[in-house]
Amino acid sequence: IKPYIDRIANGETSSILLAYRIIQFLLRCFSGSDEGKSLYLYFIKPEMETPSGLKASFFTTFYFKTESFKNGLAKFLTSPIDTILCLDNKQSMFCQLLTGLLQRDEVVRFGSTFASVLARTIKFLEDYWRELCSNIRTGYLSDWIIDPGCKNAMSLILTRPNRELADSIQQICEDKSWEGIIVKLWPKIKYIHCIITGSMSQYVSLLEFYGGGIPFVSPIYNSSESSFGINLKPVSKPFDVSYTFLPNTAYFEFLPVGKDGEGKAQETWTDDEPVDLANVKLGRYYKVVVTTLAGLYRYTVGDVLKVTGFYNKSPQFQFVERRNVVLSIDVDKTTEEDLSKEIMKAKLILEPLGIMLTTYSSYAYTSLTPGRYVLFWELKMKGSNDLPKLDAKIMEQCCCMVEESFDFTYKSHRKGGAISALELRVVKHGTFDELMDFYVSKGVSVAQYKPPSCLKSEEAVKILNSGMVGKFFSPKTMF
Repeated sequence: IKPYIDRIANGETSSILLAYRIIQFLLRCFSGSDEGKSLYLYFIKPEMETPSGLKASFFTTFYFKTESFKNGLAKFLTSPIDTILCLDNKQSMFCQLLTGLLQRDEVVRFGSTFASVLARTIKFLEDYWRELCSNIRTGYLSDWIIDPGCKNAMSLILTRPNRELADSIQQICEDKSWEGIIVKLWPKIKYIHCIITGSMSQYVSLLEFYGGGIPFVSPIYNSSESSFGINLKPVSKPFDVSYTFLPNTAYFEFLPVGKDGEGKAQETWTDDEPVDLANVKLGRYYKVVVTTLAGLYRYTVGDVLKVTGFYNKSPQFQFVERRNVVLSIDVDKTTEEDLSKEIMKAKLILEPLGIMLTTYSSYAYTSLTPGRYVLFWELKMKGSNDLPKLDAKIMEQCCCMVEESFDFTYKSHRKGGAISALELRVVKHGTFDELMDFYVSKGVSVAQYKPPSCLKSEEAVKILNSGMVGKFFSPKTMF
């Protein structure tokens, strides 16, 4: 149809192509992005069977087995379908990265469902790039890849030795700094495609470092209940992303949320009744209530959204916070979003020193009285995976910055002795990967894994404690 588009652009009536009058041409955001392949990392989990005989699985597992996926998106991926359907995540990751490297000159998109998966992918690449290069150089697949589907798929791709390609990849990976490693390994990549909002925002700086300036595309606002909205400005900065709601995917209502003196959404609601999609107000905060086509009735989703504009009459929302209380001691409660904002402020102290905060978690330590909040941080140097030299004064400044960002309730309890000084535990590189492995072993899907902002499992706390390399506290008499 390109000749017709050209004719219309040059002045002919749009009736030569369409019954409707064309009022605007929309351009693709990334020139050439439709001409290559996607290196998307996808994984599945085993299906379960209920006593009645019905199968139960994660949605992604179900979707990747459908003909719709196999005959659609899968055709544009570097990963053969059998490597995605491999139940062993390690073998699957190795083979998907290997096929992506073998086709490095064709890759124009890099992504996964969540940013956390991409962070895990980079860590895996750091650990296995030498072995991947060896496979490419010799033309032989590693012996520990025993999954029949993976072996068969790789036999069709890894068909001969390629010393030149292996040498090129080795030279890149041997560089002391991995800044921009994604674009160095796949030079035609146009963007990184993943959900980067909400709890995934903690990975923004990490992926910016490895991506070397490649833009992010956070395309959709989804949940298990329904598809909510799409991002009509895909190249928006991660913290500026707004989603335009899709009015035909479910019936949406919105609970108005009040704001405190600092402009933060409050836990308590106003006396207003829920409003529908057509009656939300610009600049107001709301909590989503969804009634789905399948019959889920007036289900309250925990996200707080701010109306940032409208597309036609459909409102556009920015994800503000998730009102899940993650830390609680006595009457003090700290939400997931509050914790994230406080840690993002504190990490600014480390960035000028070349230190990166790769991921974090927390828990409320109440075995002693008074209790305290404990943060777990995984740190690394920008130029390598080396553990930074931990200066006690600098780390105490980070503790202070977090505590100073807490609300009045926390500060008053801290001053009165009901809560003791914040503790920061630094763990070695790779410790949070062990935490992810723990949750995956309990049945969590790699493709849908979200690192917990707050730990409830004693076993999970033990895993992070086992990797601890430093412990720091705020001053006892801070307030």
